[in-house]
Amino acid sequence: MSEPKTILAFDFGLRRIGVAVGQTVTRSASPLGVVANRENGVDHQAIAALIKEWRPTGIVVGMPSHVDGSASDMQKPVEAFIKELQGYGLDVDTVDERYTSVEAEHALKEARAAGTRGRISKEMIDSAAAVFIAERYLSSR
Repeated sequence: MSEPKTILAFDFGLRRIGVAVGQTVTRSASPLGVVANRENGVDHQAIAALIKEWRPTGIVVGMPSHVDGSASDMQKPVEAFIKELQGYGLDVDTVDERYTSVEAEHALKEARAAGTRGRISKEMIDSAAAVFIAERYLSSR
């Protein structure tokens, strides 16, 4: 059996980047919130703090594409974000993120309907989408 590993997963957006932490032992992930992405760029202080706190062995980024698998308009900004993340000296992998935001919103709405969650914010959806990205990655390993 290999060493337990921890990953940080990111759901890149032009305003917010959802973040989750996952680990190989349970192949599960938990939402960590969002990191700002503004006109002056990604909040790398927040990312550095997350890396320091969680000490991941790798990073996973959701790679957007159209339903047919062709590149989406978001692919270039995501690739630029990946290049920035490589500066942290960790392996950066990608997974297909198609439908993760839809799945995340659906899961949160179900939890709200069941009475286990209150109002659903865009930040919660972005972070939950990062959970789906992390779990997709972990289940493929």
